[in-house]
Amino acid sequence: MKVNAEGVSSSRVYLPADQKYQDLLAFFIHTFPHIESGEWQTRFAEGLVMTMDGEPVHGDDPYQANTHLMYFRRLAREPEIPFAEEILYQDEHIVVADKPHFLPVTPSGLYLHQTLLNRLKKRTGIQTLSPIHRIDRDTAGLAIFSVRPAERAQYQNLFRDRAVKKVYEAIAPYHDEQALRLPMTYQSRLVESEHFLQMKEEQGEPNTDTYIELIEVDKPWARYRLTPGSGKKHQLRSHLNALGIPIRNDQIYPHLTPYQEYDLDFSKPLQLLAKAIYFVDPISKQEKSFVSKRELNPLSSSTK
Repeated sequence: MKVNAEGVSSSRVYLPADQKYQDLLAFFIHTFPHIESGEWQTRFAEGLVMTMDGEPVHGDDPYQANTHLMYFRRLAREPEIPFAEEILYQDEHIVVADKPHFLPVTPSGLYLHQTLLNRLKKRTGIQTLSPIHRIDRDTAGLAIFSVRPAERAQYQNLFRDRAVKKVYEAIAPYHDEQALRLPMTYQSRLVESEHFLQMKEEQGEPNTDTYIELIEVDKPWARYRLTPGSGKKHQLRSHLNALGIPIRNDQIYPHLTPYQEYDLDFSKPLQLLAKAIYFVDPISKQEKSFVSKRELNPLSSSTK
């Protein structure tokens, strides 16, 4: 695997001997029918298809069986995220980054260069980096990456086995009724809803739990500390919404608001922060703890 000047990883494709094509362009068009032929023509023209030695090839070059080629994705237009990540810790096993709001962790959809993974690959030169847990692009805070592929599963298993303590902070409305119940552990059964972006609660055995604490009040807003015991998609957002205190600037709960992908409103970040994380490193056996340097908006700055 190689990366281009923007830190984007390549993909590899094998040219089998039992197939014959007029040229390389015909092979790529046939092999990847979901990608328009014009896109492949552009990639060849921009030098985004090459040999494993990094030499660009052309669409009209002859098909050579039993070889490999590598190619890069191309985006005609990608939203620019004008906020920088910070590397808090790095050793031969992991990299811990402090992620800004709006920045996706991995390439998907419209995002290729503007992702935390590709930025870190470019900064560190480590092309084997891989995230070991999930954090939404809307959420700021801590994200951990494995350096060595052979060790990745051991770190991922920490999250699978709930051997990691994660602490979040959120700003959400203050309600006297809910405040009287805090601190509390909220449990529910979360499942996919009819819309893939949202989760919903249903009757049945709980599969999620979040310990919720009230840590600051400046009506009508409050700051909450959230400690999830499980790791379902949108768990924290769903739980606070179910309690009638949806997280400030949430575009998914309670109402799904279409994203303005190219005209993001950077003045309204989701007020959710992955603040701290604690675990015993499976390789060194040492206790590790990391705390984000980021802070959510002061409550006094919120519009009343």
